Amino acid sequence: MCGRYVSTRSPEDLVRLFHVTDWHPEEALAPSWNVAPTDDVWAVLERAPRHAGGTSPARRQLRSVRWGLVPSWAKDTKIGARLVNARVETVHEKPAFRRAFAGRRCLLPADGFYEWQQITAPDTGKAREQTRKQPYFIHPEDGQVMALAGLYEYWRDPAVERDDDPAAWLMTCTVITTEATDAAGRIHPRMPLALAPDHYDAWLDPGHRDPGELRALLAPPADGHLDARPVSTAVNSVRNNGPQLLEEAAP
Repeated sequence: MCGRYVSTRSPEDLVRLFHVTDWHPEEALAPSWNVAPTDDVWAVLERAPRHAGGTSPARRQLRSVRWGLVPSWAKDTKIGARLVNARVETVHEKPAFRRAFAGRRCLLPADGFYEWQQITAPDTGKAREQTRKQPYFIHPEDGQVMALAGLYEYWRDPAVERDDDPAAWLMTCTVITTEATDAAGRIHPRMPLALAPDHYDAWLDPGHRDPGELRALLAPPADGHLDARPVSTAVNSVRNNGPQLLEEAAP
């Protein structure tokens, strides 16, 4: 699974790195070294301008969305806390994700992500063992940004009367996960799926709807190029944030 990640790039950097054409500077997010479910995160996506009548081409946008997908048919937003991840093996067929997979795909920029390894160690002086979880920060060896494959969705709040009221719409996302490989595979069986740069355009294109071709894009590109280091258990609390969370700690 993917339950925490790091996202510290400025929106100006993300606009340049992902060739974004539409971004509103008033939409800002602070850097985070401990992104958690229900946090607002950056998403790169492609959509035609609103009220374009279906005649304008899709434009690449940088948007702030909430992590934890709320399907359009949900009665309320509570379901989002359970839909922070979508398994690559079933994302195209699960009711919560299949409509978004068909036409609302995005990239979620990340510096890296955290996973926890279960460790069993002898308890000194007692005839039993203690189990604890050691967090690791997993990231590209070259320091490049990761583009996590994601989906986004719009949810209409029935408590808001007017459709043109910004408060009427909640925009949410989920991270697609796959079997873990490389350094991540030694720590946890699942990991977020990062797309290779040459797959960005096809993945983001809302007109690209062939399920087989889309699933073919979801092949982990980072084999042999991920590094992992143990970090402090301070990351366990969502209240903790800051670059000190990435400092190597004794496992």
